[in-house]
Amino acid sequence: MKYDICIVGSGAGAGPIIYELSKAGFKVLVLEKGPWLKTSDFTKDEMTATRRDAYVPNLKDERHVVVRKNAQGEWKAKNTADGGGDMWNGSCVGGSSNFMSAYFHRLKPKDFRLKSEYGAIEGANIVDWPITYDELEPYYAKVEKVIGVSGKVVPHKHQEPRSTPDYPHPPLTTNIVADWFVEGGKKEGFNITPAARGIISEPREKRGACYHSNYCGSFGCSSDAKASSRAALINDALETGNCEIRPNSKVFKLETNDQKEITNVWYYDFDDQKVSVSAKRYVIAAQAVETARLMLMSTGPAFPNGLANSNGLVGKNLLFAGGGAGSGYIRYDSLSDVDRKKLDVPLTFVNQTLLDFYEIEDDSFNGKAKGGTIDFLIEHSNPMPKAMRSKYKDGTLLYGSALKENLKDYFTNQKRVRYEVFCDWLPNDDCFVSLDNEVKDKWGDPVGRVKVGSHDRNVKVGNYLAERAEKVLKNVGAIDIRRGISSRPPTNLMAGGCRFGDDPNTSVLDKNCRAHEVKNLYVTDGSFMPTGGSVPYTFTIYANSFRVAEKIIEDLRKK
Repeated sequence: MKYDICIVGSGAGAGPIIYELSKAGFKVLVLEKGPWLKTSDFTKDEMTATRRDAYVPNLKDERHVVVRKNAQGEWKAKNTADGGGDMWNGSCVGGSSNFMSAYFHRLKPKDFRLKSEYGAIEGANIVDWPITYDELEPYYAKVEKVIGVSGKVVPHKHQEPRSTPDYPHPPLTTNIVADWFVEGGKKEGFNITPAARGIISEPREKRGACYHSNYCGSFGCSSDAKASSRAALINDALETGNCEIRPNSKVFKLETNDQKEITNVWYYDFDDQKVSVSAKRYVIAAQAVETARLMLMSTGPAFPNGLANSNGLVGKNLLFAGGGAGSGYIRYDSLSDVDRKKLDVPLTFVNQTLLDFYEIEDDSFNGKAKGGTIDFLIEHSNPMPKAMRSKYKDGTLLYGSALKENLKDYFTNQKRVRYEVFCDWLPNDDCFVSLDNEVKDKWGDPVGRVKVGSHDRNVKVGNYLAERAEKVLKNVGAIDIRRGISSRPPTNLMAGGCRFGDDPNTSVLDKNCRAHEVKNLYVTDGSFMPTGGSVPYTFTIYANSFRVAEKIIEDLRKK
């Protein structure tokens, strides 16, 4: 078959391309490294989903080398096959969008002009985006309609402009503690508002509504309520007859000719045989680390330093998410019987957000500075994290009867309430992807070497936000409040590495996410983002991918 487009990856950056081009009648080929899991394959078993890494590659086969500073401030490299966190998030059809928590906050207009609004920051490679919020806004609205977003728009001081009055689906049912958070915020003069979720609250087409299993983030959705690329977009694309999915297809090189055009893509199939396929256009959407790695591996006479990498910027300015989290406990003996019963109802959605400090006005920041988002949550129902936290009491490891008593107390006498803080992970020269010179994957290819240097401002803003969040936790009666704000990157939130821009000397992609140097290549995962904003990235990746899909269709129709 002759293909109009070949797409590497199938997650949030790929799904809209797959969907739109298939619907438009183009022949689409998707090469996905992982297996093709269906809805019936997703389980709420913790050992499968969160302890055995069933949905990501085996580190014996594929690994990373992560370089970070130790306690002495020395840069140390660690092969993730030898233990430690890796950079995988979801390797299957639909990618990590199958396992997201699906908090869908839009970027704000000021996020698109971070340098112009707040000025340069020493040690940070901040630039303005080549597009504006107004250019992306119609595609945020499109995501809400096409894949399904639940929520309610309630005005706040940093409310972004909208072309639609509200979300297409009503809010998900929440635990009573959601109301307590709102009231706790009011005591501080804070305006806590509902958070939108990429999870449908009512059935639509062939997808079921959320049935409140209380096992959400990190777990695949067994009702297809979660707006994964697979459930919300790819399944519809397949019905057109124009889309072919090849799972277990590990792409290792994009080959180019003397005119700097991609001529074909090489991958290992299920039997580890090398296979080549061609198309008119190519899209890479393999998530930031692996996208950069693939481009660096795709060398040839036209690109001796890697595909589209003549300026040396592929893999540079990698982004994660700044901030962190904190938690405390509401003891049942501090509540009335009525309130205890309300809190103990098995509903784990809270969906309340504090955006008052998306911009900070404080002397400690020399005036105005970019702040961030605070989301309030409660602990999910899955028991293993609770059991793990019960192993210690007052710093002592427990055994036998003491452990049993502590387990019983944790499960029956309290509820853990939480907050998560999101602020900009400032791009810097010590956060990038390269190829490791020694460590190889099972096919003999160099693995991604990821240096994860963090700017000090990330932690400063994170702590500022955490202090406000903890006031709310105290107002709802939480005790034993603990904070975890650090420079350690949350690897489920990654972007950057192929930033877009108008100048080919300072960016890898143009404003439409086409490579400056390769006219038949687009990159549509989060790699395009020059700065990440102060929200989770998936919603913006979806929106931008819908935007770029229109540009690719226009490009193909010119020929």
